[in-house]
Amino acid sequence: MSTEITSEFVWHNIPPRPRDSHKGSFGTVLAVAGSAYYRGAALLAAEGALRTGAGIVTLASVEPVLAAAVARLPECCLCPCVAGAEGGISPESIPQLQRQKATVLLLGPGLGSTAQSTGRAAETRTLVQKLLPGFAGSAVLDADGLNAAAQLLAEGKTLPHPAGELIVTPHPGEMARLTGLSAAEINADREEIARQYAKKWNAVVVLKGCCTVVAAPDGRVCTNPTGNPGLARGGSGDVLAGMTAALLACGLPAYEAAACAVYLHGAAADRAAAALGEYGMLPHDILSQLGRIFAENHR
Repeated sequence: MSTEITSEFVWHNIPPRPRDSHKGSFGTVLAVAGSAYYRGAALLAAEGALRTGAGIVTLASVEPVLAAAVARLPECCLCPCVAGAEGGISPESIPQLQRQKATVLLLGPGLGSTAQSTGRAAETRTLVQKLLPGFAGSAVLDADGLNAAAQLLAEGKTLPHPAGELIVTPHPGEMARLTGLSAAEINADREEIARQYAKKWNAVVVLKGCCTVVAAPDGRVCTNPTGNPGLARGGSGDVLAGMTAALLACGLPAYEAAACAVYLHGAAADRAAAALGEYGMLPHDILSQLGRIFAENHR
């Protein structure tokens, strides 16, 4: 039986910041994201992490992405990566990425996959295989990171896992690729499917869509009451991935971090829709509304 995420749940789990806080108090997110094809995805994810309280956000990507980040996000630290197939991040950068000091790894937004080339897909698969198992903290696996994981699972391999907790954030299409089920089968029993695979993968599953479902390996399941069809456009998930990583970095356990991020993402989107309409709002409009929600709740 699932529960509905409430505002009370969110503000119970996101406390006010102590007066003696410093940037080290709120963790470090390493966002491995972006490619020549998807520069905006990396920026939306990084800003989502910054706007949700992470102490330090480091964006690891190729030069065209970092050039855009310098102009938009001066607060973001940068880790230049070697360009690989079709302007993605080459596996040659893995040793450099492994040397980065971070408490949370965000892996996947905008990395690119078979839509660009089989070479790009293979490189993304290598990043997932090599970065996740060696990471000492917790991780969020999103977007093309999930598509790479789906290919690994299809080959009979296990889902790569960091030393800490893992959150996966599929929409129904990505969940279909990960599980071998159809999107229709998944949507017919979203809560049970999310619960089943959270246990199987030992990961928190965020099954996105109307009334997003969050499931924990221990059987807890909740559904989200916020959000609207204005989120149905590219980039919305990238913002959510960054927000989720930030709350992990701030010290929330994975299930609570995911549930709070999903609720706040939807609540900010509801405000954006009220101001701009569901047709007119854009994913980056979520971010300014998010700040207002934090301020109103003295966070």
